[in-house]
Amino acid sequence: MIASSSNISKIHAGAGRIALSFHGGKAWLSELSATYPLKLLSPRLSDNGVAIVYALTYGGGLVGGDCIRLAVNIESDAKLLLLSQGSTKVFKNRIQQRLASVQRTFDHPSLKVQDTTTLQKMDFTISSKAALFLLPDPVTCFRSASYTQIQTFHVSKDASLAVLDWVTSGRKSIGEDWVLSRYYSVNEVMIAGRRVAKDVMLLENNEIDSDSRLNRSLKEKLSPYSCYATLILRGPMVEETITQITTRYEGISVMQRRAPEDLLWSLSPIGSDKEHGVIIRVAGKETEIVKNWLKESLMSLEQHIGVDTYRRAFV
Repeated sequence: MIASSSNISKIHAGAGRIALSFHGGKAWLSELSATYPLKLLSPRLSDNGVAIVYALTYGGGLVGGDCIRLAVNIESDAKLLLLSQGSTKVFKNRIQQRLASVQRTFDHPSLKVQDTTTLQKMDFTISSKAALFLLPDPVTCFRSASYTQIQTFHVSKDASLAVLDWVTSGRKSIGEDWVLSRYYSVNEVMIAGRRVAKDVMLLENNEIDSDSRLNRSLKEKLSPYSCYATLILRGPMVEETITQITTRYEGISVMQRRAPEDLLWSLSPIGSDKEHGVIIRVAGKETEIVKNWLKESLMSLEQHIGVDTYRRAFV
């Protein structure tokens, strides 16, 4: 039974559950269920006891009014690699009423959303000596799309966490560059019931007053970067990764540049020294530049999830 499943008494449209346990040296998915437009698929389990689950959507994306709610429980010693297949595309409108808009059970303190907003809420429980590797492809919001994402992680003191949350500027090839309406993302990490990190990103395209020089479009504010990523690392299985990235960060020289760098990144510690966690923020002129940086920086995760398994995350 999923520890956080009390929030979903029954499977509504767009809801899903994942329950993972570890027995006899193997990972076992005791529950893998989802309803339209959410789809959960799991290939064969890897030899090193890691379960791989792909979170997909029918039609290749989400539209305004869709509500996705996923509850994940990872029991002691189990490891889950949660991926997507291609970027999460967020459209503005639906051609016709979709089932996902019938049951909008999403609720969050101090958050008001409209029926046209695409909502995604994920709750994770990671038990003792377990690990979650959440490494999806980026979110891509189409013109005028509104997207809200809330991810909460309830983590045991000796559990491990690697969370990637990133967004692109849109379909630049057709001139859509930061023309989304609203993007709101929250990642909250709770260690043994105590909040150690809450990272929020809010991007909004407000109406621009032509008479005011202070108002700028979202594209002007974020230029020249077209991809922003947040990476949260915490726990014993990512200690080597944290050490390597921290060493690189300490060697960075701060100096004035005539032109913006192709990629910028920063590092901030979270929690106490014993918990040893970090939040890393990355900005790149191109999505591929950010992807290559992430792939290289997280390479040491191969020893915990396997070389072939790791390659699935950055294809």
